[in-house]
Amino acid sequence: MIEIRQADPGSSELRPLIEANLAHGAGAAPAESDHTFGVEELRGPDVRFWALFEQEQALGCGALKRLEDGSAEVKSVYVSGAARGRGLARQIMQHLAEEARTAGVSALVLETGSDLLPEYDAARALYEKLGYAYCPPIPGYDEDPNSAFMRLELAGT
Repeated sequence: MIEIRQADPGSSELRPLIEANLAHGAGAAPAESDHTFGVEELRGPDVRFWALFEQEQALGCGALKRLEDGSAEVKSVYVSGAARGRGLARQIMQHLAEEARTAGVSALVLETGSDLLPEYDAARALYEKLGYAYCPPIPGYDEDPNSAFMRLELAGT
């Protein structure tokens, strides 16, 4: 059974996921275009972090960073290589959207790799299926040919 719960990204069971996500970001994008959060950023006061477990084994994670405009940025959505292909990233994204709605967040926004970075093709396809639309750079980011920015309106849903 899959369980998604708030967790400490620095715990021994989750550090390998965070490190794998950092390695993926570093390997997929130039350093100036890699916006992957590490443990300390994920422990920030404006960030809430969840992990996906199956029989107490951590398989994936995701976070929300609250923004001043009432939206929240989706951060660090990652599923371990061994657990991919099971729809777990979709489950994490849906969980983040539910949590954001409950918290009164107006919209979810995210930055991911652009079509110049094929490592992010599956992520962009998932976000599109979940209703995210491409948008201009989100708060805290500049225009970058290696970045795609997306938004999902939550108000009234």
